Amino acid sequence: MFPIVNDTVIFGIITFCLAFVFLTAQSQHPFWKKFYGVVPTLLLCYLLPALLVNLKIIAIDESKLYFVSSRYLLPAALILMTLSIDLNKIARLGPKALLMFFTGTFGIIIGGPIALMIVSVILPSAVDGVGFDAIWRGLATIAGSWIGGGANQATMLEVFQYTPSKYGSMVLVDILMANIWLAVLLFGVGKAERIDRWLKADTSQIQALIEKVSQFSEKVNRTPQTSDWVILTGIAFLGVGTAHFFAPLIVDLMALMINEDSSLGIFESLKSNFLWMVVIATVFGIALSFSRFKSYEGVGASKIGGVFIYILVATIGMQMDLSKILENPGLLLIGFVWICIHAALLILVAKLTKSPFFFLAVGSQANVGGAASAPVIAAEFHPSLSSVGILLAVFGYVVGTAGAYFCAILMEIASTI
Repeated sequence: MFPIVNDTVIFGIITFCLAFVFLTAQSQHPFWKKFYGVVPTLLLCYLLPALLVNLKIIAIDESKLYFVSSRYLLPAALILMTLSIDLNKIARLGPKALLMFFTGTFGIIIGGPIALMIVSVILPSAVDGVGFDAIWRGLATIAGSWIGGGANQATMLEVFQYTPSKYGSMVLVDILMANIWLAVLLFGVGKAERIDRWLKADTSQIQALIEKVSQFSEKVNRTPQTSDWVILTGIAFLGVGTAHFFAPLIVDLMALMINEDSSLGIFESLKSNFLWMVVIATVFGIALSFSRFKSYEGVGASKIGGVFIYILVATIGMQMDLSKILENPGLLLIGFVWICIHAALLILVAKLTKSPFFFLAVGSQANVGGAASAPVIAAEFHPSLSSVGILLAVFGYVVGTAGAYFCAILMEIASTI
């Protein structure tokens, strides 16, 4: 009977988990009020599916739910959540958004070799391995994931030829440490005002953007009809279909331009179908924001997009299999030190430049979490801000391969010191 492997049943369970979280979050019971005063709802949306996998209640070895959510629901959500975007206001947010993004990237690049050197002193056995078993080769795949995403990670695996049978341990470090840091950021979202006061950050431009979007929502708000939601669904999935149609064509074009002999080889990640799918969906949504469809925010476009995002969140949580957490303590220590360096550098630069916590959180997740979680955490501040997360995350795909390659070279040097 257990574990459950049927995707239809698993989908029913994880969507009920989401319903349970929001039902209890709305409860007036003292216990739930105190509970959600400490634990963010979004964090619980990740953790409940993870616990189901960890307790062997469900099995995801053959599951296609994450694939469907990331390929269909994510682009649809991006379209729906960018209908009311104001690009001029976003442009006026200033250079701090890019500064925090590149700070996060730099933190990953230097964090890898520094973590490798530190752990080699504390636990030398953790960095054992020669040839294709060399730990730095495996860590290069994590750098690819944390700067860009899955496409960059696969590129690093191919470039540095880390032993495939040992690759699973690197995936574990990648997922576990990224989600631990995500959990920290989610806790911070609930205390953003207090953190911004400590950073002495000026959040007036962000607040102005949120207020303008809120005013626009109130202006166009109306009682939704079934026809409105049918139109919204049709528009969104037309965009999804458009993204899936053109993405492979662009990938083929990139494949002609970028090959092993090409000087553009470092941009291998530009041949990612997922990357172009996300880019096209985002452009589609932004284009609609200049049309009359922008008014459909008034019937809940971003709210429907939010539902899709939460389903994606649950499927991401399902990937957090913690059952093997203690099998590779040395690698986990490297990952922990690495992500701490990334976090510390972001906090330092945010403090020195008085950058808002929003830019810190989104800049970090645009690197470490990519297109899946950057818009999620941005939308936790306000749905209208999700586009900032996705645009930075897409940029992460572009610089991911070059950044990860440089990081890998530094780790190779560090491993010989």
